[in-house]
Amino acid sequence: MAIPDNWRKSSYSGGGDGNNCVEVAVSPTRTAVRDTKAPATATLTFPAEAFTPFLEALKKSRR
Repeated sequence: MAIPDNWRKSSYSGGGDGNNCVEVAVSPTRTAVRDTKAPATATLTFPAEAFTPFLEALKKSRR
């Protein structure tokens, strides 16, 4: 995946400067995730069909 230029912050970024969250960039085949506080560091990339199950697993683990 090339470096995306369509990053968007989560709606759960919180108050203040909103840097307590992640950013997501979506392409037709991949979804990329990065830390808002350190955008130049590692980026996780997922095949498009794997991202929703990943989020669902995270939500289950918080219960």
